[in-house]
Amino acid sequence: MSLPTGTQARAGFRYDGYGTLGRLGLIYIASSIVMDAEWAAMAAPGLSVHTTRLRLPKVTLEGIDAMMNAPELEQSARLVGSAPIDVMCFGGTSASFVYGTAYDTGLIGRMERWAPGVKATTASTASLAALREVKAGPVALATPYVDSIHERAINFLESNGHPVLKSGNLGIDEDWALAEVPLEQVFDHVVACDHPDATAIFISCTNFRSSGVIEALETALGKPVISAVQASFWHCLEVVGIDGARPGYGRLFARRLAPGIA
Repeated sequence: MSLPTGTQARAGFRYDGYGTLGRLGLIYIASSIVMDAEWAAMAAPGLSVHTTRLRLPKVTLEGIDAMMNAPELEQSARLVGSAPIDVMCFGGTSASFVYGTAYDTGLIGRMERWAPGVKATTASTASLAALREVKAGPVALATPYVDSIHERAINFLESNGHPVLKSGNLGIDEDWALAEVPLEQVFDHVVACDHPDATAIFISCTNFRSSGVIEALETALGKPVISAVQASFWHCLEVVGIDGARPGYGRLFARRLAPGIA
């Protein structure tokens, strides 16, 4: 009896998600469910996502402060950085912008010290890089945040050269509730936040669904739409030079689409 080897046996193999194209590490909020799911949706075959988590008590300034000062932040970076990943992202937009640009930049330095040899970025750094990529100037801003965090988002954008011409927020302070906003409401919220002179629209929050409506929003509004989730994924590809995105998730990915993916 011949052994089941060779080409005929291999015809039954199935794609298993192994990171032959690249591996992305993500430090994410324990109660959040959107970002790693949307990254997986945007990822071309051969690009894998590996997540570690942090607890966020509440989506308020006090809750963010508690999370960012907890020892688990360093532990999470060391844990995911111990895997053979190509790049690591801190997946909290508000948690990286509320203290300002210098803190955000410093966080990247700390992550790279905690995980030697692994390149790092944050959702906020990635969002600014994405806005530069689409040559954005003045922007419109859509968030699900409470007022105090929304105001910090405006300050962060404006201090980095992006005047906010119009904005809107939903006032949500529970992390699980952020992810429950349906895509139809996300779409309507972003449209309502647009301004005719805005050169791009930025959607902040990594537990707020966005990737599924970006292309539809760009078609409807005729301008680039950048979300923190989409930008973080794109910037990871950009940092390590991987063409690993599926089409259909916005103009941002024009240079990073995986070849041969319909």
